[in-house]
Amino acid sequence: MIIDLRSDTVTKPSKGMLEAMMNAPVGDDVYEEDPTVNALEKRLADMFGMDKAMFFPSGTMANQTALKLHTNPGDQVICDKYAHIYNFEGGGASFNSGVSCQLIDGSRGMFTAEQAEAAINPPEFYHSALTALIEVENTTNKGGGACWDFNELQRIQLVAKQHNLGFHLDGARLWNALIAKNETPKQYGQLFDTISVCLSKGLGCPIGSVLLGNENIMKGALRIRKLLGGGMRQIGFAAAAGLYALDHNFERLQDDHKKAKEIGKILSQLSSVKNMEPIETNIIIFELNDNVEGSNFIKRLAENNIKISNMGGHKLRMVTHLDYTNDMHEDFIALLKTL
Repeated sequence: MIIDLRSDTVTKPSKGMLEAMMNAPVGDDVYEEDPTVNALEKRLADMFGMDKAMFFPSGTMANQTALKLHTNPGDQVICDKYAHIYNFEGGGASFNSGVSCQLIDGSRGMFTAEQAEAAINPPEFYHSALTALIEVENTTNKGGGACWDFNELQRIQLVAKQHNLGFHLDGARLWNALIAKNETPKQYGQLFDTISVCLSKGLGCPIGSVLLGNENIMKGALRIRKLLGGGMRQIGFAAAAGLYALDHNFERLQDDHKKAKEIGKILSQLSSVKNMEPIETNIIIFELNDNVEGSNFIKRLAENNIKISNMGGHKLRMVTHLDYTNDMHEDFIALLKTL
């Protein structure tokens, strides 16, 4: 039995999800005629109280589309130094949209309204890039699954409005934040101009993300998705997985959070562990002591059929998920106690 804790993207469709996928009515989504895609998009738009939702093959493509919707070449995007759009999307912000990123030195991937305002370039100063967008990520990936304080997000929205800037949420793991903080999708729909949500992280789908926004900002989304190569045909088979996941895999995210905290408790007691990021959701990031090599720690786990991620140096990551069962959890906890 292999215990794979590298990411919550490693899950495989359950039997119920596969049945839903195989029984889905489909059409040609390029013509906007796939009934299952249309049903998923409407459901998510209604959930968030936003005008329009659009299905994408990946979260990266959804985020890249949002960047193009909000900016023109030469503009600048404000985001945290840990932001996924800067670190993990292949330089797409510059390649696809011709924009630069103004990086904020935040805490665990989060920053304050004051920091956001200080990062805005004066629009009349033509020597610097024109600031067009503020982007945040919830939960924060490199920040160890940290959840934003909603009041701070409201304050940042005010800054964006005062300076006529767009406000985008990379909500790849927003589902985890909603469960952990007892918040609602509509709260976020009222706050952001655009939101991307992922169906293959946490919710257990094999593919798919959705970009949400109001009618005025989403007018160009279909064209951008097309030019990025995201036009899909009978993709209702994948959209059906999303509908199934919303019905069956959303509320259970609290189980992943519980398991992550239990793992963190054991790790914090190991002499080889130097420190840990606070655990709020399903991501565990910890740092080993200077005399302990991360590769050796990973090798020891691999010898016991356990996979985790090396973040470089002495920092390691584990992510709990749908396919990490109670039996696996008991076995893993028992092994950790022997390290």
